[in-house]
Amino acid sequence: FDPAVTGAAIASVQLPNGAIPHHPDGVIDPWNHVEAAMGLDVAGRHDDAARAYDWLVRNQRGDGSWYAGYRNDEVIERTLDANFVAYVAAGLWHHYVATGDIETLERTWASVDRAMTFLLQLQEASGAFLWARDEFYRPWPRPLLTSTSCIYLSLRCAVAIAETLGDERPDWELAAQSAFDSVNHRSERFEAKDRFAMDWYYPVLAGIVTGHAAKDRLAERWDEFVVEPWGVRCVSDRPWITTGETSEFLLALDVVGMKEEANAVFEWLHHLRGDDGGYWMGANFPTIDVWPKQKPTWASGSVLLAWDALERSSATSGFFRGETFPDPLEEVVDPL
Repeated sequence: FDPAVTGAAIASVQLPNGAIPHHPDGVIDPWNHVEAAMGLDVAGRHDDAARAYDWLVRNQRGDGSWYAGYRNDEVIERTLDANFVAYVAAGLWHHYVATGDIETLERTWASVDRAMTFLLQLQEASGAFLWARDEFYRPWPRPLLTSTSCIYLSLRCAVAIAETLGDERPDWELAAQSAFDSVNHRSERFEAKDRFAMDWYYPVLAGIVTGHAAKDRLAERWDEFVVEPWGVRCVSDRPWITTGETSEFLLALDVVGMKEEANAVFEWLHHLRGDDGGYWMGANFPTIDVWPKQKPTWASGSVLLAWDALERSSATSGFFRGETFPDPLEEVVDPL
């Protein structure tokens, strides 16, 4: 595996304005844009990653959010997804850890602050986050488990950014703890999405379900989602394994210390690698036919993040293991 080649595959799709579409002429959405930018930093393309974050700053709405979908300069999906908005903090903290680029962190701080303001307005009393606001600015009626779990990770990154810049945001820390409690103690609030693999592993990947409970969670539905030696299903009732789900599941394994299993899963990804170093979205099984014929930038970004975690050699390798946070939220973390 050569991270530079996969990073170049992502960069080849990045637009001159810094935006990273899913693929050439494809949709730009804030979450996948950030995932691809994180991959660029893993590959050492730090200037390209910084350009990606500057694109977000320029396109942020006045309320702190971003639309869910753009094509070039046109808005094509007007939903305001809470997780999409929050993930900018995860990306910028990852970029800072990778580069020590305090100037970019300072330049984008106001954008992170506005994004968190928008986000906290969607946190309900249970601690979970409502999924989104629709095109009429109406909040979605129920929270989603994957979304709230990922938002927890982003909130911890936002707190780390604030501390690094000499600021304090106790409301963000409380919001993170409330999200933690909602997943671990109020799971009945979440909209049923259990056929999706993300709802299975994301609470572990995000560090919100920890310790023995995390290992038990991964073991419980292993046979439903894991297709050895090819990858991880996107949904439990479809014969389709995907690069993104496989890479993220690998990260969840790594988070709970199952490095041997994570290394094995990384080997499964090789059959989805294209000649240019980019990764196909997925493949149907048992024939293992690539489908669809797309190599999303975010899929390649997820592979780079997985490789980085396993290598244990960079400043960012412990990002998902929680090793980059200057002040972990000790009261809500259950050590292994």
